[in-house]
Amino acid sequence: MTALVELDKRPEIDVIVVARGGGALEDLLPFSNETLIRTVSNCRTPVVSAIGHEVDQPLLDLVADLRASTPTDAGRRIVPDMDAERSGVRDARRRLMTAVTGRIQREQASLSSLRARPVLADPARILNTLGKELANERHRGSRAVMSRVTNALQDVEHLRQRVVSLSPAATLLRGYAIVQTHDQLVVRSPDEVQAGDPLILRVQGGTIDALVAADAGTGVRPA
Repeated sequence: MTALVELDKRPEIDVIVVARGGGALEDLLPFSNETLIRTVSNCRTPVVSAIGHEVDQPLLDLVADLRASTPTDAGRRIVPDMDAERSGVRDARRRLMTAVTGRIQREQASLSSLRARPVLADPARILNTLGKELANERHRGSRAVMSRVTNALQDVEHLRQRVVSLSPAATLLRGYAIVQTHDQLVVRSPDEVQAGDPLILRVQGGTIDALVAADAGTGVRPA
C-alpha cells in the first residue's frame, strides 16, 4: 500500500500495474484486502489489475480502472503494438473512406434523379404550358365576348326595326297624315277645331298648311 501511495504522488507516473507472478488460491487473499481496495480507489493515477487468475476474481479486479488477464496482457494493453495500431488505423481509414465514398455516390445519384425530373430538366416547360392555357382561355374569352356583342347588336337591330315600324314616320310613309293645330297639338276629332282655324298637315314629304272649312265635319280646305 505504501508503494501505491508513493507512486500515486509522482506526476511522471502515467499508470500503475498491480500484478503477481503466480501462486496458489491463498495468494489471492491479499488482493481483496480492504486497505488495498480503499487505497486503489483513492488513487488519482489509473490502476491496472493483472492478477492473472481466471477462476477466482479478487476484489481488486472490481476496483481497478482496468482488469488484465495476465501481466503480459496488461503490458500489451497499456503499451499496444505499434504495427497493430497502425493496421487498425489503416483499417479505420479504409472503412471511413468507403463509407464517405458510398454516401457521396448515393447523394450524387439522388441529385441526378432530381435533375432528371421534367420540372428541373426543363424549368420553362411549366411556364410554356401555362402560357398556352392562358392564351386558349383568352381566345375563348374573346370569342365569348364577341358572340355576346354580336347577339346584342342583333337584338338592338330587331328593336330598331320594330320601333321604326311602329313610329309615326312609318305611318306617314304609308300615305297617312297627322293633323296639328298652329301650336302643334294633334287633332284627333273634328270637334277639336272650328271653322277658319289654321292647321298643319304633316305628311311623309313635309307639311301642308290648311284652314278648317265652314263645316268642320265635312273636311278641310287648303289655305
